[in-house]
Formats: sequence, structure tokens, C-alpha cells
Amino acid sequence: QVQLVESGGGLAQLGGSLRLSCAASGFTFSNSGMTWGRQAPGKGLEWVSSFSSDGSDIYYADSVKGRFAISRDNAKNTLYLQMNSLEPEDTALYFCAKGFRSFFPRGKGTQVTVSS
Repeated sequence: QVQLVESGGGLAQLGGSLRLSCAASGFTFSNSGMTWGRQAPGKGLEWVSSFSSDGSDIYYADSVKGRFAISRDNAKNTLYLQMNSLEPEDTALYFCAKGFRSFFPRGKGTQVTVSS
């Protein structure tokens, strides 16, 4: 059974940084594409970043390119999202999902709030 548990969210100031983590279990993490997505209040799901299925390629949404960095530790079955230069528009529930540019299955998410 796929389980994804996010952590690391919180309150950040404009221009600040946060590092999100996603602990994965129930599947072969090292062979899986992985995705970070987010959902802002009152809006739909938005793709943020993904590893390709073989883990060799990384992709970012234009809105976060140059500010966010996705990484993974296959030994720890953990996915990360380093978020720098945070903006109020980054305020959202952030979740990780199994698969390339996929929203399912996904974890419950961790809230990120950026104050100006």
C-alpha cells in the first residue's frame, strides 16, 4: 500500500525559505517518478515539480523555476522540495505524489503560508 507523508511546512516570510520532506513507503521508491504539487485556497491542483520515472530528469513549473529545487534520497525513501525566495503566491497545501507529473496517489499534504 502506497503511503506518502509530507512534513516541513509552516509560516515563512516573503523571501524566506522552507524545506519540505515526503516519506514514502509501500513501493519501490528508487524506480519511481515522483511529483510535488500544491493547492492554493479556493483553487485546483497545480503541478510544481517532478522527477522522471527513471529519476534522471527533473522538471519545474515556470512559476517556481529558479526558486525551488526537488531532490531525493533513495536510501531514505524520501523526496524533498527546497523552496527559496518564497512569495505570497506560494501559499498552498503542498503534497507529494507517486509518478511523473501525477497527482495520484498522493499524501495529505503540508501547509505552507507565506506572509508579506
